[in-house]
Amino acid sequence: MDQVLNLQRLCASLCTFAFLTACGGGGSSNSAVSAAEPVPISPTSPSQPVVTPMPIEVSSNGVFNGTWVMGSPTSDAVVFNVHSADQAGNVALDFGVNSLQYDQQLPTTALQMDKPLELRLQNLKPATRYFYRLRYQASNSKEWVLMPEYEFQTAKPPGQSFVFATQGDSHPERLKTQFDADLYKRTLLRAAADKPDFYILSGDDFSVDTLNPATITATQVRERYTLQRPYLSLIGRTSPLFLVNGNHEQAARYLLDGTPNNVAVWAQNARNSLYSQPAPDTFYSGNLEQVPFIGLLRNYFAWTWGDALFVVIDPYWASPVAVDNQFGGVSKRQSMWDVTHGDAQYNWLKRTLEQSKAKYKFVFAHHVMGTGRGGIELAKLWEWGGESQNGQLEFAAQRPSWTTPIHQLMVANKVSIFFQGHDHIWVRQKLDGVTYQTLSQPADPNYTLWNVDAYLTGDKFPNTGYTRVSVSPNQVKVDYVRTYLQKDEGPGKVHGEVAFTYTLP
Repeated sequence: MDQVLNLQRLCASLCTFAFLTACGGGGSSNSAVSAAEPVPISPTSPSQPVVTPMPIEVSSNGVFNGTWVMGSPTSDAVVFNVHSADQAGNVALDFGVNSLQYDQQLPTTALQMDKPLELRLQNLKPATRYFYRLRYQASNSKEWVLMPEYEFQTAKPPGQSFVFATQGDSHPERLKTQFDADLYKRTLLRAAADKPDFYILSGDDFSVDTLNPATITATQVRERYTLQRPYLSLIGRTSPLFLVNGNHEQAARYLLDGTPNNVAVWAQNARNSLYSQPAPDTFYSGNLEQVPFIGLLRNYFAWTWGDALFVVIDPYWASPVAVDNQFGGVSKRQSMWDVTHGDAQYNWLKRTLEQSKAKYKFVFAHHVMGTGRGGIELAKLWEWGGESQNGQLEFAAQRPSWTTPIHQLMVANKVSIFFQGHDHIWVRQKLDGVTYQTLSQPADPNYTLWNVDAYLTGDKFPNTGYTRVSVSPNQVKVDYVRTYLQKDEGPGKVHGEVAFTYTLP
């Protein structure tokens, strides 16, 4: 028995090593990410729990080319989103609280070619780290292909420490200008090494607006979302993903035309099918609106984890006009007062902040008002701060049903940090007790200090990297972790080195 267990651990280690080697830094800048070479095992009965250790059969064939990412974690559940563009068959998932000792199993489920499959693990223990393996059986095979072992964490109660991580705009469509595939992989793998409980993307990760409005199709829009799957699986296999809507995604109300054949419907459906985002339930609150041809948008939502409240908001769906990047010749807004988060989202945000008893509160959006440049420089304006650009306080006239602007709402409810992307730079600012944290890009090979002139104050750093946040009952610690291509490392440029740290309170 010990020999079998040792063999299993060896095979798992070799498989994991091969995966990390294939996905690590260096080499060319091709956008494709190589799949791991899994280890086949003998088939097990789907109706029976997996007995560990399981004997491993050595085989020269059997590969799973698909990807999977997690989403919507709670205290007792998590969703696995599995997808393969060119394979069909069966998938199964074995899991347990001890490494390589799986005492639970999801029933075998059919996987269709190019159709995302959601596997929901339920009845899990709160505040518990689980280990799992995904298995795949091709439709023309009797063998099961065994993936490497990964792990995840269920939600923690107040009083327990945890880590989460977040990134700014990835822009994979900007290959050779603001995006390097190897650098993106190195960033995601470095973030995954921190074992964050979850990972938050701040938007502009699925740029639909660069497609030709005259010839755009639903397939092309969906490809913007499948393009990210191999990359995001590098961290999404261990850390569930949360997505923030950006200005380039074109998931926006102004594009709706009453039919299923428009960019907004295509974009949101691709997003919701390929990335399992939270819908309102007993763990998450969020948008209850049912949109024709989409259903629940899942575009704004909130949850509590440990001592922190997390709130994701979205200015794009509610606005009746193009907030920033207009698509297909549609006119841009005439006034920034035309841009809105909408009454429903505002009332939900107000209620969520006021009713939360969390020690720390974090709010995420792609950007202040969804457009412009800067952080606190924009926070006094329009429905965010109440003033027009001429300095006149016009909030009461422009938003008569709202009680207070969004910034003042965050101040009154002691929001700890507002996180935003959009500006392709890392900046820490503070206004009225609220920290405004702008996030760097994760894959810019130029390591550029973009839009620095828009920030009149603050701690400013160039790309590239991710932001790691450690939350404990006593404090919040924020680290800007710099990442580099191996060829670019040198004095003062160390991959994985922390460039700046601050703590709250």
